[in-house]
Amino acid sequence: MWESYKKGFKSYLRMERSLSENSITAYMEDVHKLTSYFEGIEQSPNPKDVNRKDLEQFVKWVVELGLAPHTQARIISGIKAFFRFLEIDEVISEDPTTMLEGPKLGRKLPDTLNNAEIEEMLDQIDRSAPEGERNRAIIETLYACGLRVSELVTLRISNLFFHDGFIRVIGKGDKERLVPIHDFAAKSIDLYLNEVRVHVQPKPGEEDFVFLNRRGSHLSRVMVFYIIRDLAAKAGIRKTISPHTLRHSFATELVENGADLRAVQEMLGHASITTTEIYTHLDRKFLKKTILEHHPMYNGKMKS
Repeated sequence: MWESYKKGFKSYLRMERSLSENSITAYMEDVHKLTSYFEGIEQSPNPKDVNRKDLEQFVKWVVELGLAPHTQARIISGIKAFFRFLEIDEVISEDPTTMLEGPKLGRKLPDTLNNAEIEEMLDQIDRSAPEGERNRAIIETLYACGLRVSELVTLRISNLFFHDGFIRVIGKGDKERLVPIHDFAAKSIDLYLNEVRVHVQPKPGEEDFVFLNRRGSHLSRVMVFYIIRDLAAKAGIRKTISPHTLRHSFATELVENGADLRAVQEMLGHASITTTEIYTHLDRKFLKKTILEHHPMYNGKMKS
């Protein structure tokens, strides 16, 4: 009974939601946890008979597994999506997850890097080494364009439009977007392509990828993590650093310098503006400066 609905849910995620295979796998694992829980109790309900009380007991079971709050929240989100699908497909007439609550999560903001710290990392690169120009181009591209690491490692030469000041990026769910690229980053990529990459023989099928390893394959996400964390350590930066730190720094700089949030959403490839809102955290000095400069009571524009 459950298996046929799980197959339908998987097709729904792929065909109607256009999610990536990684996202689909995560959703299916969440539903698998639910079915595993029901298999372990005496009276296992079928999907049509599941009620809120059943799901609250499932949530209690998930909590008792000792999973982190964010993992619990993700599982509950996956279960909600599954029952929404059942309601859309008219398998059930009422969604039992409507009032289902997950753990309360605090919003943990990632560390950011300022321009000086980025420069310190770039200064650690040995540009005489074969991978030096490549690593410099990686750092500058991540910081200049706010790419996800998955978007960086799949960036293609055929999607570089430097004359127009843009690159085409393949984001989550295979959705394409055009992202502006600064001249500095474009020149770094050009230098790497024309001076270094031309001496690497790409493996068959890898010819169009921008960033290659010494064996001619496109870089893995893990390799980019290693490159960035190694440079941060050499620069003496004691923050928790990852490729996402550069993406977060890119967005934070834009917002703090007055960029429109919708424009930032478009550049980051966020499906929802609420995801972009995490980048609106502003330090108190910046907030105070903004109020003093723009509020009529403080800048002398208010009539006495």
